[in-house]
Amino acid sequence: MESTALSERMARWQILLSEFDIVYVSQKAVKGSAIADFLASRALEDYEPLSFDFLNEDLMCIAAMEENSQECYSWRLNFDGASNAVGNGIGAVLVSPNGDHYPFTCKLDFDCTNNMAEYEACIMGNRVAIERRIKVLEVYGDSALVIYQLKGEWETRDPKLISYRKLVLELIKEFENVTFCYLPRDENQMADALATLASMIKVNRHEDMKPIQMSIHEDPAHCCNIEEGKIDDSPWYQDILRYVKNREYPGQATKNEKRTLRRLAIDYDLDGGILYKRGKDQVLLRCVDAVEVKKILEEVYEGICGTHASGFTMA
Repeated sequence: MESTALSERMARWQILLSEFDIVYVSQKAVKGSAIADFLASRALEDYEPLSFDFLNEDLMCIAAMEENSQECYSWRLNFDGASNAVGNGIGAVLVSPNGDHYPFTCKLDFDCTNNMAEYEACIMGNRVAIERRIKVLEVYGDSALVIYQLKGEWETRDPKLISYRKLVLELIKEFENVTFCYLPRDENQMADALATLASMIKVNRHEDMKPIQMSIHEDPAHCCNIEEGKIDDSPWYQDILRYVKNREYPGQATKNEKRTLRRLAIDYDLDGGILYKRGKDQVLLRCVDAVEVKKILEEVYEGICGTHASGFTMA
């Protein structure tokens, strides 16, 4: 009887709810809702948020960490060895995290193969890095044999190289992290140049070697000499013009200067009082001084085509 009454009520509810768009979904896990209901039923009326502010009097000291310590950053070592008929030399370049370069080079006064020279260069660079107390080092070399032997990917069968590899592996224990990477020779130019220079130079055992000073020139050296050497308003080609025209030398010219002037004058011709220089393709280049160059450039900039555009080139 009760089940018949329940079925009638269910049918009546179904008819009443049919006009609504109702979607039935399965109930999720009860655990999450039970915890939420439990916390909601025990809400605190006097709740106070957590305070993350600390009073100054509670601080005993403040210590600042040094961020620029060289142990925290990776240094780079490029090495190369050169062994030829002239001699044997090694070169290495340490590059700091800031991009500062520290070159080192050494002349090997004993016979060795090229692979031995490569190992000697690597050992020299690692020892310098250890002296500077560097802890993280990236080692780059253009010798595939040495790099892959140190990485353990190639076997070391040459008896002369086994001891070298063992020494390098002992040295790198001083670092916290060391990686060996191979790079092409054209990307290792500075270390290669240092090694080649050391192999070719002849060193006297009883003489001290001065540090090699390196600089960058942004202007051609001959331009600087011309400007610094001018003592009057005569053009730069005055001495050449005088010799081509009259076979005369400057006053107080030395024997070496006369020989140089004769060699220079071979490539110059005089036509109508104007000095020309013959190019490699026999094109005549007109010689002009600084005043004429400035005037011609101003005319070209203003769109004026004068005699400078009539078939000859300026020098």
